[in-house]
Amino acid sequence: MSESKLPSKIDHLVGQRLRWRRRELRLTQEQLGEKLGLTFQQVQKYEKGVNRISAGRLYELSTVLDIPVLYFYEGAEDYLGLPEGGFNEDAEPAAPLPLMDQEAMELLAAFQQIEDESLRKSLLATIRAAAAVNSTNS
Repeated sequence: MSESKLPSKIDHLVGQRLRWRRRELRLTQEQLGEKLGLTFQQVQKYEKGVNRISAGRLYELSTVLDIPVLYFYEGAEDYLGLPEGGFNEDAEPAAPLPLMDQEAMELLAAFQQIEDESLRKSLLATIRAAAAVNSTNS
C-alpha cells in the first residue's frame, strides 16, 4: 500500500465523528452496516480510521445519519493544530480526541437540545466548576 493511501489524522477524526454520531443515535455497528450494505467490521474499520471513507460513502453516511457532510470535519483545525481553513495531514494534533462513553454522549445530546443560550452557558460554567473542584481534590 502506498503511503498516500494510508489513513491520515483526518481519517481518524472522521472515524471518531462517525462513531460519536452512531452512538448518539443509539445504533450498533451492525445496524449502521445494514443501512449502508456493509458489514459491522467495515463500519468498525471506518470508525477506527483504519480504512479511509470515500467521498461517496461519506455523503451516504451523512444521509443515513441525518447530518451534513461537514459534521465529520467539525473541530478539524483544532484537532490537527492548524490555522483555521488549512489542512496539513502531517501536522501533529494539538490534543487527542476525547473518547466518549455512553454517559458523556447522552450529556452532550441533552445539552445540544437546550435552546436557551444563557441556560447553556450557566450549565457549562457549573460543569467546568465541578470539574475544577474534582481535579484539585485528586
